[in-house]
Amino acid sequence: MKILNVNDPEFTNYGRIIEGYETEKAQIVEALANGTPIPDGTDYVAEEKVLQELPAASVISNTLFGGSPMQFGWCNGHNTKLNCLEYHRSSEINVGATDFILLLAKREEIEDYKIDSNKVKAFLVPKGVMVEVYATALHYAPCQAHKDSGFQVLVGLPQGTNVGKPEYTACNQEDKLLTATNKWLLAHADAQEAKDGAWIGITGENIDIASLI
Repeated sequence: MKILNVNDPEFTNYGRIIEGYETEKAQIVEALANGTPIPDGTDYVAEEKVLQELPAASVISNTLFGGSPMQFGWCNGHNTKLNCLEYHRSSEINVGATDFILLLAKREEIEDYKIDSNKVKAFLVPKGVMVEVYATALHYAPCQAHKDSGFQVLVGLPQGTNVGKPEYTACNQEDKLLTATNKWLLAHADAQEAKDGAWIGITGENIDIASLI
């Protein structure tokens, strides 16, 4: 696997770099760096008060998401493995207080609710660069970009995403992938999520980029 950059043309199949918002990005980077932890593993908080109350949160909600209610949280820690891929019915906004790497694939590459990990590509997102990850892009927890450091990444999503799980009776196979509000998940058999009952939808190697960073 080669680690590409979000400036490379290949990234346009999965997302885009969001230009401008320099003041907002600076606010987010400072809040992430000074107000959120870097755990030994990987932790996710769907909505973080220190981020939600930033002026940047209001600006992004009213522009990038067209006034729709948004939640601003974080995914921080140390990680080098794929483990799972998820998708939402919406784009996701990411910006890091550190460099970080996204492992991405395309929803249209899913066949019979499974995808081979050889479809996954790695993209470096430099510190302070804001990206939109499209709803059609499969993604999961970021990876660290450097061997001896972790990552701190903003996760901006529509309000309520990843919070709780709706009550429902599955009407088709895709419904069985729903693991939280607005979250459909495919797990690798080696991942803890699979052991916890998530749909095993990733075949091939459970990618580990440890040797590439």
